[in-house]
Amino acid sequence: MRLRLPRWAAVTAALAVLAGAGTWTAVAQDDPPPVHRADRMLDVDGVRLDTSYFTGAGDGRRPAVLLGHGFGGSKDDVRAQAEGLAREGYAVLTWSARGFGASTGEIGLNDPDHEVKDVSKLIDWLAARPEVLLDRPGDPRVGVTGASYGGAISLLAAGHDPRVDAIAPQITYWNLADALFPNGVFKKLWAGIFFSAGSPAEGGGPAVGGSPAPGGSCGRFTTELCSLYQRVAVAGKPDAAARALLEARSPSAVGARVKVPALLVQGQSDSLFTLAQSDAMARTLTANGAPVAVDWIAGGHDGGDRETGRVERRVTTWFDRWLKRDTSVDTGPAFRVSRTGGVDSTDGQATLRAATADRYPGLTSGTVNLALGGPPQTFTNPPGAAPPAVSAVPGLGGGLSGLSSLGVGLSFDFPGQHARFDAKPQADAVRITGTPTVRVKVTSTAADGSAVLFAKVYDVGPDGRQQVLPAQLVTPVRVEGAKAGKSVTLTLPAIDHEVEAGHRLRLVVAATDLGYASPAVPAGYTVAVQGPLTLPTAPGLATQAAALPWWVWGLPLLGLAGAAALLLTARRRTAAPAPDPELAAVPLQITGLSKKYKGGERYSVRDLSFRVEQGQVLGLLGPNGAGKTTTLRMLMGLITPDEGEIRVFGRAIRPGAPVLSRVGAFVEGAGFLPHLSGRENLDLYWKATGRPAEDSHVDEALRIANLGGALDRAVRTYSQGMRQRLALAQAMLGLPDLLILDEPTNGLDPPQIREMREVMIRYAAGGRTVIVSSHLLAEVEQSCTHLVVMDRGQLVQAGPVAEITGSGDTLLVTLAETVADALVEKIGALPGVGSAARTDGGLLVRLDGLDPTALIGELVRLDVPLTGVGPHRRLEDAFLTLIGGAA
Repeated sequence: MRLRLPRWAAVTAALAVLAGAGTWTAVAQDDPPPVHRADRMLDVDGVRLDTSYFTGAGDGRRPAVLLGHGFGGSKDDVRAQAEGLAREGYAVLTWSARGFGASTGEIGLNDPDHEVKDVSKLIDWLAARPEVLLDRPGDPRVGVTGASYGGAISLLAAGHDPRVDAIAPQITYWNLADALFPNGVFKKLWAGIFFSAGSPAEGGGPAVGGSPAPGGSCGRFTTELCSLYQRVAVAGKPDAAARALLEARSPSAVGARVKVPALLVQGQSDSLFTLAQSDAMARTLTANGAPVAVDWIAGGHDGGDRETGRVERRVTTWFDRWLKRDTSVDTGPAFRVSRTGGVDSTDGQATLRAATADRYPGLTSGTVNLALGGPPQTFTNPPGAAPPAVSAVPGLGGGLSGLSSLGVGLSFDFPGQHARFDAKPQADAVRITGTPTVRVKVTSTAADGSAVLFAKVYDVGPDGRQQVLPAQLVTPVRVEGAKAGKSVTLTLPAIDHEVEAGHRLRLVVAATDLGYASPAVPAGYTVAVQGPLTLPTAPGLATQAAALPWWVWGLPLLGLAGAAALLLTARRRTAAPAPDPELAAVPLQITGLSKKYKGGERYSVRDLSFRVEQGQVLGLLGPNGAGKTTTLRMLMGLITPDEGEIRVFGRAIRPGAPVLSRVGAFVEGAGFLPHLSGRENLDLYWKATGRPAEDSHVDEALRIANLGGALDRAVRTYSQGMRQRLALAQAMLGLPDLLILDEPTNGLDPPQIREMREVMIRYAAGGRTVIVSSHLLAEVEQSCTHLVVMDRGQLVQAGPVAEITGSGDTLLVTLAETVADALVEKIGALPGVGSAARTDGGLLVRLDGLDPTALIGELVRLDVPLTGVGPHRRLEDAFLTLIGGAA
């Protein structure tokens, strides 16, 4: 939760920036070792970059790390990793890139003349810090890391600034033109998401420091990028100028100059930046003579397990080796790939095992050939390329690609719009690691002899019908001059997938795909196979064996006893408690709820208990790190508590519990398909739930959300406020009895916030219950009937809003002038005073035994320049008092 900065602090910060003095404040975390954070706006060529600088305890100079964020995010997204690196002995600088967060300027997609030069200016700044280790004057020992957009800037920085000493780019691109225009085909859905993320909030104005784009639709992007997108989106295919512009802003443009140690982390569940992108990085950097390690993680831009903890640990050890120059550090294998080993029954997550090799095998190692059967086949590209086939869908995959090896997936090809060729069933299992290839002959009836095709390989089960698309990936290809037939080699998506014995592979060549632009003019295509399907197997990879307890080998009897005990324990753990009839009408009761941070003893939520009644609008409040998000995730059945229980209408919550069908959830940043209308998005979402259409109550949900005629327009035309209302309507489908809203007013202007407030109140007025987590305290005060205030994972206070805001034991002390921090601490330490905290116009003092008259006497004795003392009434004041000003 973010709180409005008190006026005195904002003034102090502004004066420090204007004076150029760089006044730094230290923020200590609760647990050792402490981390100090200092925030500052840095002026770079007329653009203001919002930065945070992190240092840990200890004296002496240390290496530095620049930590970038993903596209559409800000420096706040990487704060936790920055703190971790600072604790490990690094000076860490994070920043919001141009056009994002609080930084000004326009988005140039890592333009060497702007965003890349910004990084060099940040390195200049680090070189002047007394804490940073220098290799020579003006040259700090520095590494750069980040994911996606931040990963690309690490590669570009290494290519443009010779002072960069090591990099660790994650799930990013090598050639952005190849990523968005693969084989000459426009990746329209991902491109649309890119430009939506860089568009302004409702109102259509430019970002600070920017200028309106043509048509007013590209927001914070530079005019040339806006023009590029509009031109390609209208044409449906890229032109040479578009490719040239994106290539000039890609790491590949300076690839020959990147010669520093590089840890390349790429996602298998990623239709945006595929494994082929990291392969190009690895081959180029290795040829340059740089130390390179490649790590294929399970997740990616399409969802799945990003293995955050493991990856961050590996990044730290990589920098330990190449920045601290610690040769004793094990940086891990030269190549590692995460493989799905099953599903954890406790949380539904895929379990992972590692396969490793002492060298990166590339994408074509250890090939074997499979013959494909089937005569030449003719199919059509329908008018308007609709309906399209489905493979990877940004924002809708939910990590299904990570489970493809377990027979889970979502893909579809329409009859008459594709050709298919089958291999014989496998006598033995085969593991594909890399890019399969096949040669085909394509003939087109299009007037210009061209064809746009989408090739993919399915894993088909023994019944011949059930098929799974590994990693949900497809290869697009544009074929020119195929009027009389043309032979082409299809390089299929790079995957790591095991085909079990008895299964067979199926090559499908389709005319359409939902994620890409296809010709609108109908045409007929004929495809014939001209060679075998060539599969890479990477024979040097060794798969990690599942670990077995020592007693399995040494003490069989003890092993059997242990297994029996585990079985009994598992039964007790997974058996859902019986419903409580006395709570059948209670929307939510939380009792003794606790959850520890993964791998540690610290609690994110500890001994939390509260109850919510029908008809209430409950506000869940607390500063960052209070445990609000963890509580909501446990409530929605996404994670399992370590202790305590959650009951919804008397039934215990477990992952997949049937009672969750009575719960609706609104999560910030809900994904919609931009080319579909609002109604089509809602219909698609409801169909995915598998529930009957008549149970959706879509008309009632839409009436409450008040979308009006916008419902039949494409979502890409929606303002931020309309997207928020559409997401709320989606959460209200089925009219759930308990509605959970996480930051529902983010990005909305005052009139839209008022509308959202009225929606929540109308929804609860029908006897249903709403829980809302928000950082807008004034809005919560007007919207909510009851509050739960949390701090550091524990309940601070719960009750009606009027009761909390009107607490008589808290006084507002108004001041003639600002007083020093030391004096505020003295007031808070007075006998009979619970806490003292700054607020607009004075201090909030919570009494703990001292009467108001005695307080006034103590304040006079301390020479406090008070002008008045009286009860407070605002929620913001009450909140600050309850958490002791810790926000």
